[in-house]
Amino acid sequence: MSSFDLKSLEEILEKYISNDEHLKEVKRLLYGRSEDNKIELSEEATKLASKHGFEIQGYRFTAKAECTRLPRIVRIGAIQNSIVLPTSSPVDTQREAIWQKVQVMIKAAALANVNVICLQEAWTMPFAFCTREKFPWCEFAEEAANGPTTKMLQEWAKAFNMVIISPILERDTNHSDTIWNTAVIISNRGRYLGKHRKNHIPRVGDFNESTYYMEGNTGHPVFETDFGRIGVNICYGRHHPQNWMMFGVNGAEIVFNPSATVGSLSEPLWPIEARNAAIANSYFTVAINRVGSEEFPNKFTSGDGNDPHTIFGPFYGSSYITAPDGSRTPSLSRDQDGLVIAEIDLNLCRQVKDFWGFPMTQRLDLYANALQHATKLDFKPQLIKE
Repeated sequence: MSSFDLKSLEEILEKYISNDEHLKEVKRLLYGRSEDNKIELSEEATKLASKHGFEIQGYRFTAKAECTRLPRIVRIGAIQNSIVLPTSSPVDTQREAIWQKVQVMIKAAALANVNVICLQEAWTMPFAFCTREKFPWCEFAEEAANGPTTKMLQEWAKAFNMVIISPILERDTNHSDTIWNTAVIISNRGRYLGKHRKNHIPRVGDFNESTYYMEGNTGHPVFETDFGRIGVNICYGRHHPQNWMMFGVNGAEIVFNPSATVGSLSEPLWPIEARNAAIANSYFTVAINRVGSEEFPNKFTSGDGNDPHTIFGPFYGSSYITAPDGSRTPSLSRDQDGLVIAEIDLNLCRQVKDFWGFPMTQRLDLYANALQHATKLDFKPQLIKE
């Protein structure tokens, strides 16, 4: 993390590049377009954000007009937030406090006419997996289909006519109470559509997640909704290009990446990975990260030779949205709760496929055969020496 108070990269660009034409060119090189294409959000939404102290930003991605297809205009959003109460507070009161905070932000999204909203990874709890302690953190786990968070969000989804993606710590009561890192998808009619479990589990730094749950077993499901075909690539899966690819192979038009990651580990990678996935797979991506530092009752180590400590973070926020053509929004703040919204035309996905031809030239058969061979015990790399 930087040693100075940097709210966002955009803040530095606008502060030190005074020439408008130069700033536009820098944004074109960094973000794929010279204009931010901001949209005006409702006064009710902006007032609610101001009252409760969170950032709200809206942008637009357009597509070419077509003769044979009508525009498919959808508003998508992502929420980044800090926890509310000390981690020493009772589990139920911690969760209730986060519910109340995020409910206001979802209401703001509804006032801004958002159709699909995604929350951050394990949004109902502190990211306590750094501690390697089982108690009380396992108490945050709940059933995907019938847990209290899902039931509550089903009411919100129906009331706001909004698809809600809710990443939680799942308790699988049908299989010996096993725990998973899971995203629950709720339709705009308030129905449980299904879930996706995190495919790739980190074992790096303070991310000791395999102490609690293992790699998911749900494949790469894509959920057909009234507002597009949606995939969810949870956190660490963004480091694996094949993970992103399979959501595209299964027809995703929007892939959300709910995450929890800290500046000392991954911040230089953050603006690259979800954007690159959007380009490679011709779909929209939404990268979401929590904010703030979280302090735990007992000291833990990071496996780096430094002294034990109680604070995990800071999580650097910086949530953003990327279009299939590689253009992207500015990021939300690195240290403030926020809601980022994009009005998109899903027709852009096919238009980019037609222009670049990435799916046509993808050669899945070539790589499928090579990877199958690479998984065998007698595999030898195709390495040619003199």
